[in-house]
Amino acid sequence: MEVTETLRQLGVTLAESADTDLVVHSPIDGSQIASLQCSTMVEVQASIAQAVEAFEVWRDVPAPKRGELIRLFGNALRTCKEPLARLVTVENGKILEEGRGEVQEMIDICDFAVGLSRQLYGLTIASERLEHAMQENWLPLGPIGVITAFNFPVAVWSWNAAIALVCGDPVVWKPSEKTPLTALACQAIFAQACAQFSHTTGQAIPKGLVHVLLGGADVGDWLVTDQRLPLISATGSCRMGKIIGPKVAARLGRSLLELGGNNAAVVSDKADLDVAFQSILFGAVGTCGQRCTTIRRVIAQERIYNTVFERLKTAYQSIAAHQIGNPLDAGTLVGPLIDHAAFAAMQSALQAAREQGGSVLFGERLLATSYPHAYYVTPALVQIPSQVDIVRAETFAPILYVIPYTRLDEAIAVHNEVPQGLSSAIFTTDLRQAEYFKRRSDCGIVNVNIGTSGAEIGGAFGGEKDTGGGRESGSDAWKNYMRRQTSTTYYGTAKPTLAQGIRFDVG
Repeated sequence: MEVTETLRQLGVTLAESADTDLVVHSPIDGSQIASLQCSTMVEVQASIAQAVEAFEVWRDVPAPKRGELIRLFGNALRTCKEPLARLVTVENGKILEEGRGEVQEMIDICDFAVGLSRQLYGLTIASERLEHAMQENWLPLGPIGVITAFNFPVAVWSWNAAIALVCGDPVVWKPSEKTPLTALACQAIFAQACAQFSHTTGQAIPKGLVHVLLGGADVGDWLVTDQRLPLISATGSCRMGKIIGPKVAARLGRSLLELGGNNAAVVSDKADLDVAFQSILFGAVGTCGQRCTTIRRVIAQERIYNTVFERLKTAYQSIAAHQIGNPLDAGTLVGPLIDHAAFAAMQSALQAAREQGGSVLFGERLLATSYPHAYYVTPALVQIPSQVDIVRAETFAPILYVIPYTRLDEAIAVHNEVPQGLSSAIFTTDLRQAEYFKRRSDCGIVNVNIGTSGAEIGGAFGGEKDTGGGRESGSDAWKNYMRRQTSTTYYGTAKPTLAQGIRFDVG
């Protein structure tokens, strides 16, 4: 797969060392593509210390100048889009078209952050006291820790990094141990942007503005428990978030958690089914079901339930027959699962679905002869009469449960009856149904006549309940990376008054 050449194009040279403890495999064929060294505790401590020093310099750089660095980074990503997309595909298995989309998302957030660098607005507040001026200011927060998952190995980091950097914060990044090469590539591309910034502006970039630390949960834990990182932004499973959240809270730090999703699409009997199926198919099988926004449940009105299921069955048969395979190949729609553990979890969930009354179609392993060390599967379709326990659990794999409903309020109750609350959708041509659903979905994202996947960076991304409550990108998510300060100034010449009319006369 010529990984070395792709890395070279991106400016990454892997150091030769006999002392390696992080072996990287491609899910495409299970082959080893790199062997790296995990960061030690000493290295983590030193990186955080360097980020603290960088903060003292970067916080005083005017925000529009910080935005200029992100503009250059976005341009560097445009130049490197194709090799970086290819590396994403090789390292995490999503099809090349999705890899390109992920890098484009990085470019888009850079554009967004550049504009934002001139819009970090505070407030002027009317004071109750004569000749007093009140302001609300937003100031850089400090170095932030970012922990990302394998399924979006570069985009989610960029959501945090682009905005954090224009806000004045250095970034210490711990990528998934399954996808470290893409992180090293991003660091190299960012270094190119820093060099260009220094050349064109004459201003040096402080050393250690962006760090990449490699390793497993222990490295992440060192970040989570370090008082010098006022914010930890973590993307991963609900289980992971329930470990990280209390640890950060124990030191009175902030956490921004983007966790799991058990997303549903309600299909009304007033839906345009041609519109619905295009969105449902991508939402259910894209990235081999390994998105937090994957459609995992279709809740279909009983009058059209059989039609919906049969159309899905036909589409799944077509995908299984022709469009599962090497994600670097043209025409492939579904690549592999990330590893054997994901395959085992999928098979366990399908067995539980059978035992709990579901009828399972597809879901078997494919291409085992061609790729004995990789895990390709046919996306599974489960016909099930009600939302049983296994349906309420998120399985990070392409399993789609199809459940009937009678009334819309019943469908919404089923929709909301899961621990997660990330993304939701309804397919209907009835405006009243659409608005009713939008106001009652308990998710952070709600869509009408489009699927649950494919969020744009202009909107805040995140969810409720076990999804963690965090919001990244869009809207006012920049406030996560800053601290709010209220300031009052007395500009008069007489004796200033106290708030609430308090009198405190001395002498």
